[in-house]
Amino acid sequence: MRRAWRPLRRLPLRGRLALLIATAVAVAVAACATLSWFLVRDQLYRELDRRLGVLGGGPPGRPGDPGRGGRVAMDLTRLVAVCSPDPIESGSTFRFPGPYDMVQVVRADGTRCTVPDAGALTVTRADRDVAAGRAAQAVHNGSGVTSGGEGTGVRVLTRPAVTLDGTRVALSYAIRLDQVDRPLNDLALMLIAVAAFGVLVSAGAGLMIARASLRPVDELTDAVEHIARTEDLGTRIPAHGADEIARLSRSFNLMTSALAASRERQRQLVADAGHELRTPLTSLRTNIDLLLRSEQTGRELPAGTRHRLLVSVKAQMVELSSLVGDLLELGRPDERGPERAAVALHEVVGRAVERARLRGPGLTVDAAVEPWFVRGDPGSLERAVVNLLDNAVKFSPPGGTVRVRLAGGELVVADEGPGIPAADVPHVFERFWRSPSARSLPGSGLGLSIVARVARETGGRVAVDRADGGGTLMRLTLPGGSAEPA
Repeated sequence: MRRAWRPLRRLPLRGRLALLIATAVAVAVAACATLSWFLVRDQLYRELDRRLGVLGGGPPGRPGDPGRGGRVAMDLTRLVAVCSPDPIESGSTFRFPGPYDMVQVVRADGTRCTVPDAGALTVTRADRDVAAGRAAQAVHNGSGVTSGGEGTGVRVLTRPAVTLDGTRVALSYAIRLDQVDRPLNDLALMLIAVAAFGVLVSAGAGLMIARASLRPVDELTDAVEHIARTEDLGTRIPAHGADEIARLSRSFNLMTSALAASRERQRQLVADAGHELRTPLTSLRTNIDLLLRSEQTGRELPAGTRHRLLVSVKAQMVELSSLVGDLLELGRPDERGPERAAVALHEVVGRAVERARLRGPGLTVDAAVEPWFVRGDPGSLERAVVNLLDNAVKFSPPGGTVRVRLAGGELVVADEGPGIPAADVPHVFERFWRSPSARSLPGSGLGLSIVARVARETGGRVAVDRADGGGTLMRLTLPGGSAEPA
């Protein structure tokens, strides 16, 4: 079956559609023509049988019956006495009355008795059953020989009859089938011609329909080829209506819009990453150049200056490592999906609190943590919590307090820093965004955007608010439970 369809698959879609339409119409026309031919044939045969019944009248009667039946019985008596199994020539003195093409008598033993100038019919089993009294009548197609010796097909009606002396016989009336076959043959030729014409017309109509139907597909193909050739994701396809082609066009437009937005985000990420990397790399290069120049000229730097340069190099390396890690986290494809596992969020918060105390030795970190388990990526969750606390430590004044609360799946981190201006709140979770007051502080501007991404992937949310007495309050809400899942 698959091999039979291979040549069809080699045709273009337009050709396949036109061929399928033409084939469907051809099958429908052929079925209608065949059905019409059989209906006409049945009607002609019914008309022929009706004529035979009218011409044959009722069965011949016995002697003394009035009308035609008695005369037919008398004629049958004379005929049976002189009949011959072979056709009787026209020179015979007997003529059997009736407007039939052929007529003959069938004896009870199944032999035939021919009528002068009425040809001879082939006796069938159905005719013998009628002559023997086993059937009331028989109507069937048969064959016969005319008085001139020409063989022909006939429609036969056989009915029982009784002669004057009581002999049971059967009388077969026949009409030639030429008057049925000839119109049927003419009708068949006409139907074939009409069917052929219909197939040709349907093939042309199918081709035009295929062209009109596939015009939007051609436009879509041209657009795809244009995008592949020029990489112009701004190309749009007109989409009108609500059919499948319009839906495909709208889906294609949505796809190109998503690709364009993805390319723009990628371009912006590269540009922002390059900008953020430039500052620590420039500082590193300057410090390393100073150290190399000191080695090359033989002029030793003061110990304090050398130590400060090395500390600065280390700090810049730490900042670069953190920036590269943040970029890798943000560059992870969304469709890949993070690892999903049961994570004890209270333990993650506890480790982040200890790290915050080390990074802010002059600060007070007030933590109150209740057990809470969530399902998510352990590394991403820990990075998000650490980013929240690092942000609070970075903006807290010396001697300030950072409050950390975890209860009912909500992590609250509040500091006593300058807070975030209301105009800057909508931008705090954007990549590489940094408020003007924070641009002099270390950081890449990716920390809060990573927190927002982790919250979204875990099914939670993150929000920023103003803490009591000033400062910033961050709320990270994650779905989960107080008991560890099985």
